[in-house]
Amino acid sequence: MKKIVLLLTLSFFISCNAQEKKTVTQTSSANVMPKTEAEWKSKLSPEQYEVLREKGTERPFTGEYWKHFQKGMYVCAACGNPLFTSDAKFDSECGWPSFDQAIKCSVNYHNDSSFGMDRTEVTCAKCGGHLGHVFDDGPVQTTGKRFCTNSVSIKFIPAKK
Repeated sequence: MKKIVLLLTLSFFISCNAQEKKTVTQTSSANVMPKTEAEWKSKLSPEQYEVLREKGTERPFTGEYWKHFQKGMYVCAACGNPLFTSDAKFDSECGWPSFDQAIKCSVNYHNDSSFGMDRTEVTCAKCGGHLGHVFDDGPVQTTGKRFCTNSVSIKFIPAKK
């Protein structure tokens, strides 16, 4: 399996501070919600399983939320952990849903040098599901960050009227 499992305790101590630091700390993608791969396969669609558990990427400009701008909250499709608010969403024209910030302590960050690239992977802090990557080319008026997120890894919950 491609995942490096570190102590879960370390991920909680580091994850909140990692958002504010330039240095990316490798944290655990071990489950806070321990499930077997068979349980994940039965809970998730094949597309969700490929992205959330196998670190896949959906094709750009195909996901449900890349041009979605209703008011509400985006949660992890695997465990329901609140990840992003609609106020943090912006149109980056990259083909995937983009956010300029995550809800505090909702995600973990990992160095990702796969495919010869140097990137920062973003995973759900609750279940370890792969969400996408974060880049430093977001809106300079806010955080300067672009959380490039797979639509299949998130679910939208509309704001109550």
